[in-house]
Parts: sequence; structure tokens; C-alpha cells
Amino acid sequence: MNTAGRSEATARRGLELTPFRGLRYDPDRVGSLASVTSPPYDVVVRPDGVHHLQSADPYNIVRLILPQAGTASQRTEQAADTLRRWLDEGILTTDPEPGLYVYEQRDGNDMLQRGVIGALRVSEPAEGVVLPHEDVMLPVVADRAALMRATRANLEPLLLSYHGNGTAAEVVERTAEKPPLLATTTEDGYDHRLWSVTDPADVARIQSDLAHHQALIADGHHRWATYCRLRAEHPSPSPWDYGLVLLVDTARYPLRVRAIHRLLHGLPVADALTAVEGLFRVRHLDTPLPKALEALADACRAGNAFLLAGDGAFHLIDRPDPDLLARTVPADRPAAWRSLDATVLHATLLEHVWNIPEDSPAHIAYIHDTAATVAKAEHDGGTAVLMHPVREEVVRDLARQGVTMPRKSTSFGPKPASGLVLRALEI
Repeated sequence: MNTAGRSEATARRGLELTPFRGLRYDPDRVGSLASVTSPPYDVVVRPDGVHHLQSADPYNIVRLILPQAGTASQRTEQAADTLRRWLDEGILTTDPEPGLYVYEQRDGNDMLQRGVIGALRVSEPAEGVVLPHEDVMLPVVADRAALMRATRANLEPLLLSYHGNGTAAEVVERTAEKPPLLATTTEDGYDHRLWSVTDPADVARIQSDLAHHQALIADGHHRWATYCRLRAEHPSPSPWDYGLVLLVDTARYPLRVRAIHRLLHGLPVADALTAVEGLFRVRHLDTPLPKALEALADACRAGNAFLLAGDGAFHLIDRPDPDLLARTVPADRPAAWRSLDATVLHATLLEHVWNIPEDSPAHIAYIHDTAATVAKAEHDGGTAVLMHPVREEVVRDLARQGVTMPRKSTSFGPKPASGLVLRALEI
């Protein structure tokens, strides 16, 4: 079935969110709730980041989502053994009754986000219920699938957005007026609070409202693809028919959209600039990072532009040769897709100009933090490619047409902290 042009009003089946008995840390058995949390697995990209989290508390969730044993099979076995031990020791305990969970995040700059965590029925893109907007890397899906098979758990919720402002939002707001199950502040300055919704009438109100909506995958494409793979492996009905998600109503709480940058290993900035000479306009900027990013934003208003760094300076490349784009960018996609910076980066620069395979961790890394990308490039002698974020309406419009963007094109947030509530498939 073709999903092009499918709207929320015409989706045959909407979102089906189911209560579950959450696994949560016993606050009396850990140093603090903040010390056992982690960013999502794909945001913790540096080994020193994993070490920092492991050092924060012996029971930090990173030991489950990013185990550090030698081989892939050893890592998944280690995570499964760790989870079983924590359950046996009472480090993680099961909530007494099934529920949905209202989750709130705040920062010190008047940002407030609330949503509902639950077990969502896994659906294929053709159903037009959960809309992906980015391609995935199959090795990453295979890795996440092995981890979920071994642990038989959804260890962290992925982030979905929908546009509702209906009765589900009303239940969320009313629930947030009550004392929470937990409250903690993580080292990034975010305040987190969690409530359970167990009243059958409130659960029914949320479910009835969501049944009329579709959702966009804001963060977690690889985990959603993993859910789909695992559901296909297990005869239905089974617990694998559902996956752990956080649903945020962007009519109430608009998400922030940020770029994900690229770090090109083994490509010095000088070589990157030599390769683009005559194909892009190149300007060398003698400015600090904030001013360089402003120049990038200005250039992106007129067309495709990128900021290269790694040699102690910033280099703005823009105005790509139209003939180059015509030769390298596939013509069988909508104009909005062909003009994306991520499309031009992957189809033109990586594949044809720099000859870098996009699916090889040995050649390219994807990093959310701008300053960290630059610092890593300078330390390693590689090239940082800094991106400007794409607008959310462009992402959603392409997703509704069934068109996926190049991998790691966007970073929606704020992302839910991992470790506040888990879902065991056999409880």
C-alpha cells in the first residue's frame, strides 16, 4: 500500500499504546537516580563517555545499553547477565500494576516537555501509523536486535512526536499536578519527573485519543527498525508486538530540531578543501565557533552549505556547482529531498568528491555535540563537517510522502533519559 500523502485523518489504524509494568531502579539501592541514568545509547559515542557513566554508579544503565565486553556476542551476553543479576538483587524492581507513564523534562531556560511512555504496537511503514524519516544502518539494527533478544527487554524508550492537543494531553497535564513517582536532576541540568497512570478511565482516554493519530519517529530509527525485525521473528500475538516509546504531543510541546555533525576519520582538512576546489565556493573564516555557525546559517538560507573544521580554523563551503549536483544527486525523489544538505553531503561530497563510505565507522562518525566534533577532528587530524538543522515541517512532509532522508539527518530533542523506566518483555 502506498503511503504517499497519507494524513493522520486517513490512517486506517492509529497509535495503539498499551500499559506495562515498568522496571525501575530502587532508589535505596543506588547512589542516586541521576547517577544511574544515561543519554540514549547512540548519543554516548565516545569511550570516555561510557567510562564516565560507568564511574558515576556501578548500576548505571550504560552497562546494559552499551556493554563493553570484547566480541558482539560477549557484549550481549554481558548485558543479559547484568540485567538478571540486578533483578535478582532488587536493584531493578517491577511496578505492582501495569500503567502508562507521564514523563516530564525541564531545563534552566524555560524549556518544558511532557509526554506519555508506553508499549506501542509495532507497525510497518506501509500502515502509515509510525512514520520514519531517516534511513538506517543494518549493522546497527543487527546489534540492537541481538541486545534485545539477549536481555528480552526494551532498555530505553525511543522518541515519537504527534500533533494532537486532545484528551491525552489533558490527562498528561492533570497527572503532572500530582506527586511524582520519582524526581531527579541529571548532570546536564535537566530536571526529570515520572508519574504512573493506572486508572482505567485515564488509560482509556489516552488510548482513545491516540487511536486517531499517527506519529513521526523523532529519535530512535534504529530501535524502531529493531522492533520491526524482532516482531517479524516471533509469531503474533507476543510481547514483541510492542515496543517502548515516549510520545510527545508537539501541539503542546514543540520539539527542538538540531543537526548531527560528521567526523571524517583519516581525511585532513587540507585534503578535503583541495577536493572541493572549483566545485563549491570556499571561504576561510577567522572567527570563533558561534560566529562561524551564524555564517553557516546565513549561507544555508541561499542553498546548500557546510562548515569544515579540524585544522584550527573554519572553512565555509557553499554554492555547489549545479552540474555537479545534477550528476550526483538522484533525480527520482521530491525536490525537497534533493535539496537537503544531508542529501548533498552524502550523495555528492561523501560518495563522489571525498570517496568516503557512509556506512563505515572506520571512516565516519556521527556526533551530536558541535564543539566535541571540532575538538575530536583537531585531535585526530580528521575533518569535522558541521551541519545546519533542517526544519521540522520539511521532515514531517517528506515522512508523510514515504520518503526517508539520509541517515542521521536530524536530532530531535530533548531526548528521554535512559534508566528511568524499562520494559521487560516477560513481566
